[in-house]
Amino acid sequence: MKIYNSPDEFEKIDYAVVTSGTFDGVHVGHQKILSRIKDVAQKKGGETVLLTYWPHPRHVLYEDQSLHLLSSLEEKSVLLRKHKIDHLIIIPFTRQFASLSSDDFIENILVNKIGTKKLVIGYDHKFGRNRSGSFEELKKNGPKYGFEVEEIPEQDVDHVAVSSTKIRKALETGNIEKANKYLDRHYDVYGKVTNGDKIGSTLGFPTANIEVAFEHKLIPADGIYAVEVDVLDKSWKGMLNIGYRPTVHGSYKVMEVHIFNFDHDIYDHDIKVFFHKRIRDEVKFSGLPELKAQLAKDEKTVRSYFNI
Repeated sequence: MKIYNSPDEFEKIDYAVVTSGTFDGVHVGHQKILSRIKDVAQKKGGETVLLTYWPHPRHVLYEDQSLHLLSSLEEKSVLLRKHKIDHLIIIPFTRQFASLSSDDFIENILVNKIGTKKLVIGYDHKFGRNRSGSFEELKKNGPKYGFEVEEIPEQDVDHVAVSSTKIRKALETGNIEKANKYLDRHYDVYGKVTNGDKIGSTLGFPTANIEVAFEHKLIPADGIYAVEVDVLDKSWKGMLNIGYRPTVHGSYKVMEVHIFNFDHDIYDHDIKVFFHKRIRDEVKFSGLPELKAQLAKDEKTVRSYFNI
């Protein structure tokens, strides 16, 4: 997959099969679109082109820093590469770009810059200034500029239309299994191991504290989770806590993971955790002995989940 940091870097190809959107999380709805553009490109002897926008439009237009995302730009690029997209064009999203009319977007970007021959979009796709552009406008302009357009209907999982917003809500309420089903993968968080206060070690449950790499990454609801952990070029099983550690009067939120059968110094190493299941809420216990007893129960629950 070739990556371009602007449409200006892209050189027209003979038959460009294009889609466009933020593609946050690259969920099952997105995957249906990706599958379709690959099918069309293969039949027509063309190449797939995906236009995406960075930063996320809401971070620019509304300065909505409270919006947390399912994937950073780098994570999104990795996911798209796995889906074997030929060309990824990253459009720097600015207020100036947002002022581009839908007509100008079609003519200047889709036609003049990309040379679009087939455009495939999701059922709720909007574009151009004030999101005024629609599937109907694209269909109307297709014959004029020599491209076809196709709309992919909403994709249902358990009779619910999948969207990035619904996945975010599932994660925010700790419904990891629903989020994973909508993503068709295990939700993951990447970061670095940082120093903690070693309380876990005194209880027999040493933990690695994780500093998340992407500041806008959505962190699931507080609680205890069954996770897989990628560190030191190997995968391990473990249990992870997100929260304020009320039993030890914690004053700030932490993400810390206890890795099973693990005895390595991984301070400052890269680490990635894959969320499988939420085990329980974070609870304030009467003291460290009660906390230790509960952690032993949690480990037993997680080991049973993983059948280890």
